[in-house]
Amino acid sequence: MVRIQTDIPNRSEALKEWIHSQIEEKGPVPFSQFMEWCLYHPQYGYYRSGGSTIGKEGDYYTSSCVNPIFGGMVAKQLSQMADILDEEGKERFDIVEMGGGRGFLCKDILDRAKKKLPQFFRRLQYTLLETNPHFLKEQRERLRSYEEEGKVSWMNPEIFEKGEASFTGCILSNELVDAFPVHSVVLANGKLREFYVTQDHGQLREVMGEPSDPRLISYFDSMDIALQEGQRAEINLKALDWIENVERLLKKGFVLTIDYGYLAEELYAPPRRDGTLLCYFRHQTSTNPYERLGEQDITSHVNFTALIKQGEKVGLQLTGLVSQYRFLLALGILQEVEFLNRDASEFDGLRTRLSLMHLIEPEVGMGEVFKVLIQHKGIEKPILNGLKDLGSIPWPNNFLEPMETF
Repeated sequence: MVRIQTDIPNRSEALKEWIHSQIEEKGPVPFSQFMEWCLYHPQYGYYRSGGSTIGKEGDYYTSSCVNPIFGGMVAKQLSQMADILDEEGKERFDIVEMGGGRGFLCKDILDRAKKKLPQFFRRLQYTLLETNPHFLKEQRERLRSYEEEGKVSWMNPEIFEKGEASFTGCILSNELVDAFPVHSVVLANGKLREFYVTQDHGQLREVMGEPSDPRLISYFDSMDIALQEGQRAEINLKALDWIENVERLLKKGFVLTIDYGYLAEELYAPPRRDGTLLCYFRHQTSTNPYERLGEQDITSHVNFTALIKQGEKVGLQLTGLVSQYRFLLALGILQEVEFLNRDASEFDGLRTRLSLMHLIEPEVGMGEVFKVLIQHKGIEKPILNGLKDLGSIPWPNNFLEPMETF
């Protein structure tokens, strides 16, 4: 996909000037506000202006861009969820995807359901919620046939924010929460301080101040986390608000959240004393959010403990949390690859396996740092295939060899 150009000669400079004007008017702003402007400003923001792209020609990959098999495995899990909610297979099953990106995951799920899971396909109704106008346009083009078939529709974001709808099924997101604006904090002289963004002679810089939101002060205590002196960290309060809205949206069923991150104990461990904030520009990473404003993605690792605790607080029970590679292996991805490559050439088979290594390789790929969190509501202790305890799963060292060898 070619990077979309706007009619703004230099979006980064335009956004920088606008942010300077806001700081001159309002004074220093929390980093979370600065991040929100960089990502979501209606004219210059990364996710609004058309600057953000996903895939080989863009700034970053998502799992759904790597191989359609990923969506196929998710479809298998969703099908089992539908069976748990209605064993007779008669009731409608809603899938609501939050932030569907370019529409790859939706298409791959629907393709798999239509070809391999016909009973599930008859029951499902897919709803997308997307705030990026350029992604929304691409979704509608990619999913046109399914929209005409009556299987896909789009929800106005205001309906979600106001809690004016309810669904029975699964609320799904893939790499959504990591893009929420975060507060940046540090423990200084034994006291939690927050970073604000100000300007000095035309340059943006950070200053420390008192926490801007009272929830920041109790955030770490609620998870028994103690930062070390001088340790920086990110706090995603938007994630807490989001999971609360999700609970209101879900009448009965599941919440399936796929993202990269850790439980709080590991996320805020001393080795990560500089936090996890990362910027992505054309598949290159940086820790400097004050350059290429509006032209680079800004993310931070997800605190899954916070999502679990907030979910339990508002009515979502923990079904399970596993690494992405365990989730995919439990759903049979290796067997799927073997089946698909039976009639493929050796070259095509190797190419498929190379792409899948990025999804499931624990050490250098997405397999370990990406997690799959599943929560449920209105169901008694559901048992899902993707959360099966497979014990100590050895990595198949001969994965790149011809499939018949393993």
